[in-house]
Amino acid sequence: MFKRFVFVLLFTVSAFGLNGRASANPQDLSVAKALENTFSEVADKAGVAVVSISTIHTAKMGGMKGRMGNDEMFRQFFKDFFGDIPGREFQQRGLGSGFIIDPDGYILTNQHVIDGADKIEVTLSDGRKFPAKVKGQDQRADLAVLKINAKNLKALELDDSDNVKIGQFAIAVGNPFGIAGKPTLTVGVISALNRSLPRTHGDKDYSDLIQTDAAINPGNSGGPLVDIDGKVIGINVAIISTTGGYQGIGFAIPTNTAKRVLSDLISGRKVLYGWLGVNVQDLDEDLAKQFSLTETKGVLVAKILPGSPAEKGRMKNGDIIKTFDGKPVENVRELLKLVGKASIGKKVRVVVVREKKEVSLDIEIAQRPEELKEYAEAELGNWRGLEAQELTPATSQKYKVSEKGGVVVTNVEPGSPADEAGLRRGDVILEINKKPVKNMKNYDDAVKSAKGDVLVLTSRGYAVVKEEIKEEQKENGQQ
Repeated sequence: MFKRFVFVLLFTVSAFGLNGRASANPQDLSVAKALENTFSEVADKAGVAVVSISTIHTAKMGGMKGRMGNDEMFRQFFKDFFGDIPGREFQQRGLGSGFIIDPDGYILTNQHVIDGADKIEVTLSDGRKFPAKVKGQDQRADLAVLKINAKNLKALELDDSDNVKIGQFAIAVGNPFGIAGKPTLTVGVISALNRSLPRTHGDKDYSDLIQTDAAINPGNSGGPLVDIDGKVIGINVAIISTTGGYQGIGFAIPTNTAKRVLSDLISGRKVLYGWLGVNVQDLDEDLAKQFSLTETKGVLVAKILPGSPAEKGRMKNGDIIKTFDGKPVENVRELLKLVGKASIGKKVRVVVVREKKEVSLDIEIAQRPEELKEYAEAELGNWRGLEAQELTPATSQKYKVSEKGGVVVTNVEPGSPADEAGLRRGDVILEINKKPVKNMKNYDDAVKSAKGDVLVLTSRGYAVVKEEIKEEQKENGQQ
């Protein structure tokens, strides 16, 4: 927001002079007019291909006995006024965005926009409405493809997101707040690349996102983030907000992530991901020193999962992964990206540093399990700015703690909700929302189910860690 304010201010001074009257140089205005016309052209090109998606999810009211105890008179009172509530159905409605990727009626959106929907309706920019069917969905990538019975539609082109640069124009198109009419357009810049969000949304992997300050509001989920040529560079997915509205930090899934799974989604095939079977973490200077390394590039293997490809390939705890399939690995994010893209059944060469020596391992990549409980420690730990590890004799000695159970806080990001709650490096987390935390599995389960403000008991006392990330569908029933 600040950058755009400065841009407008500088343009005002240049075009009109310090006294508010028009400048003698008309070239300044012609440049501004050209830019204005470009945005209008993008609005026309992208707007016609952006759709509004409304969903209906039918659910039944839960049994009242559990909510009212054993008081039969109390339950009868409610029944007399409201009928037989336990069997009554109610409808949940949601709103989101999407965009046409094929003239024959294929539409790309977020998986969370249509998740669990019994009925999906798509409204085109010209006002026509169509029932939609889900062709395919991938929870991990948070992407889905819908199909409507329409022909000769205007479609948007998916550009190469690897060419996106920080500072270039970013234009978000969608239907915020479900307001009727044609899609809206907001303009900003690319603020950052390769951004990661905490793993607090089930199995969704938000580890390689585009960050923008173009206004993204509830209802924009699934809409396109386009460049100044009107080509799609990302799919709008989430915001960081304390109010539920735009606050200058929005995120989009890169188009290259979508391209990888698009053919599977269109054909209805299940999207498969590679799996190595390790808990890993990034190296810091302290860890690098402990392992006699001169740099922090690489990924530390903290735990080999039983029966995993890593175990079968003779990888060991304490190995430092340096390359994967011939590509350098500098951090956890890069490793997860490479492993996820690896073909199932392919043997890859993994080079690790073990006891100061390089060792080459040939590991056959397996399919990522459907219900994977163990995640990379960097993913587990990066919860609201907090990183944590299993409490072992080694970590107890390193952080000088005497507790026998729990997980130890290894890092707290400055300015994060964890930092604002007063959590510090070396704290031992004993409870989350009054549930015991004895190990990383307890921690993982608690973090994944935690919503809103969370009560955390540490070795120094209680702390309230506030919610930071809010997916758009959580606001006002919109998606």
